[in-house]
Amino acid sequence: MSPSPPSNSAIGPEASRPPLHRLSTVLYLRPALLLALLLGPPLLWLGIIYLGALAALLLQSFFYVDDFSGMVVRRLSLATYRELLSAANFDIVVSTTLMAGAVTVAAAALAFPLAYFMVRRASLRLKALLYLGVVLPLWSSYLVRVYSWKLILAKEGIVTWLAERLGLGWLLEALLALPVVGGPSLSTAYLGTCLVVLYVWRPFLVLPIVAALERVPRSLVEASADLGATPAQTFRRVILPLVVPGVVAGSIFTFSLTLGDYIIPGIIGGSQPFIGQAVYQHQGTAGNIPLAAALTVVPITIMAVYLAVARRLGAFEAL
Repeated sequence: MSPSPPSNSAIGPEASRPPLHRLSTVLYLRPALLLALLLGPPLLWLGIIYLGALAALLLQSFFYVDDFSGMVVRRLSLATYRELLSAANFDIVVSTTLMAGAVTVAAAALAFPLAYFMVRRASLRLKALLYLGVVLPLWSSYLVRVYSWKLILAKEGIVTWLAERLGLGWLLEALLALPVVGGPSLSTAYLGTCLVVLYVWRPFLVLPIVAALERVPRSLVEASADLGATPAQTFRRVILPLVVPGVVAGSIFTFSLTLGDYIIPGIIGGSQPFIGQAVYQHQGTAGNIPLAAALTVVPITIMAVYLAVARRLGAFEAL
């Protein structure tokens, strides 16, 4: 009798399994290989595209434009950074940074009471509605929201009309007469720019604060009340210290997005430029690529300092 062909059990269980099953077994037994396959493509993208572009940007900021020919001289020099420290460019950096700081503080002042009410006081149905109210504006077009605010803040808009009907036209005129924040109307004033930026980026601060408040154990609040603390003392000594990292974490988004925004200041605002607009003008209209690159380094440096402070306050653990 001829020998019968070997069965699957004789060959071995691995040979009879589908290729995907064998691959999953190999990856399960080699977690380092699985981690390399998962993180390899995004790390290559980050290293080559993002960090490579930043390195090229930093290198170009050390070039300069020849005053006679208008051509970029590809020679390392600090001439562009000396131009960056001129009065006009320094005012752009200061005004943009102040607006980002003011918008972040105002957003925190408005977002914290809303987030506290959503977590501690609102019912489940009301909480869902408030969540929807916070997130719903993000579903619409960014430009549609900005242009809508331009119509709202215009001299013939609803804000001016409502102020006149309530007898507050004098207050609006006094605000517009201020040399720093005023202008012909709110749609062209520095104050109007801050209001629109505050509206657009505030949801990015509300949600981290809500998440931070939800992580506060109710047992600590109850223990504070059992020990005789008033609600104000409980809030100041128990809740607020635990929520501050979440507030700082949310402020990273609000501050960075405001610092780099150039669309809102271009649509809502007057002749006072911001960093994003200056970068766009220098690399497009003026053709001064080195100065545009040097201006781009400024918000990167500011955000590096901001992130270092946020890390010391525990913001990264709250993200």
